[in-house]
Amino acid sequence: MTRLKYMKFYEDRGLEISKAEGQYVWDPEGNIYLDFHTGHGVAFLGHRNPKVLEAIVSQLENVATATPSFKVKIREDMLASLENVIPAHLSHVTLLNSGSEAVELALKIARKTTGKKRLVGFSGSFHGRTMGALSVTGSPRYRSSFEPLVGDTIILPYNNVEALDKIDSETAGIIVEIVQGEGGVIPAERDFIKALKEKAEEKNAILIVDEVQTGFGRTGSIWAFQHYNVEPDILVAGKAVGGGFPVSLIALPEDLALKLEPGDHGSTFGGNPLACAAVKASVEVLLGDNVAGKAEFMGKLLYDKLVSKLRGNRLVKSIRGLGLMLGIDLRITPGSIIKCAQSRRVLTLKAGSTVVRLLPPYLITESDVEWGVEAVARCAYEELSLKTPT
Repeated sequence: MTRLKYMKFYEDRGLEISKAEGQYVWDPEGNIYLDFHTGHGVAFLGHRNPKVLEAIVSQLENVATATPSFKVKIREDMLASLENVIPAHLSHVTLLNSGSEAVELALKIARKTTGKKRLVGFSGSFHGRTMGALSVTGSPRYRSSFEPLVGDTIILPYNNVEALDKIDSETAGIIVEIVQGEGGVIPAERDFIKALKEKAEEKNAILIVDEVQTGFGRTGSIWAFQHYNVEPDILVAGKAVGGGFPVSLIALPEDLALKLEPGDHGSTFGGNPLACAAVKASVEVLLGDNVAGKAEFMGKLLYDKLVSKLRGNRLVKSIRGLGLMLGIDLRITPGSIIKCAQSRRVLTLKAGSTVVRLLPPYLITESDVEWGVEAVARCAYEELSLKTPT
């Protein structure tokens, strides 16, 4: 027994994972689990994706550590790959380590390049746990213990077009999730996103689209904003972009990039060769295996099966999402169903206060969908029987 204890900020699931491959994980006894959790969506390309794994190992044999002060070939190779997925109007990219860190940089860029201070976020949103990211996170349970946060920040109601009138000419940046993940898997309404883009342009504010969870094919397109025919001024991505390697990125247009100076930001591990290799390989998988198309197809199948199996269950309020980012909104807290599903060897996670969230890898098969839906549905009906008086 070691003296040190690992400080956990997440609830212990009571499960040891000893092996992971594709859409499955195993415990030490050899029991196989279907993973609809994927490390909060990180393993969207599958655990230990062979192309990503090969790229990282190959890079390890050459150069593992080098900051962007030094040129390394893999960084240029990565940029060439990213050109195939980053929108054409976004000409500059930098790598960081986590979604929170990328959000921090995006907020700093908004303030620096506009000369203004006000930042706008939305109710129910989640952008990370660092102080700047928390400031634009709209969920009080993440913020309340750490206030006061970054000043001159306002939180507006999500999916409320009228509330956008509160965005004024003092606004530097507006940050939004196209589908709120932690907030309950809530897609944005089309009129809301259209009005938000128009308001940002009208007030000369930077529109930051946070695609940390939605991006890289999960919603059935490479980026979720593509469903809405809108373009961000700054794109923030993470989780799946490294195929399991801890990396995030932001992309921005040249006019903003040219206003930044050396020292405005930095990251010891940002843009390291291993991260570049992982991102390059992940892009190749994304495009080469039609990941977005498969996510769209399997997401529809999963959604339809959930609706069919859970129709009539009075505990279920709605099923919603995009692609392979789905939520089952309940009339109870979801803990008991998440625990029950795990006992049936299907891993899910919570969103908001009442939602079972499903974030499977794009690799799932029709039999996986049957397995996952059957487990969740049985748990939901068992819970209904416990809540219903005899």
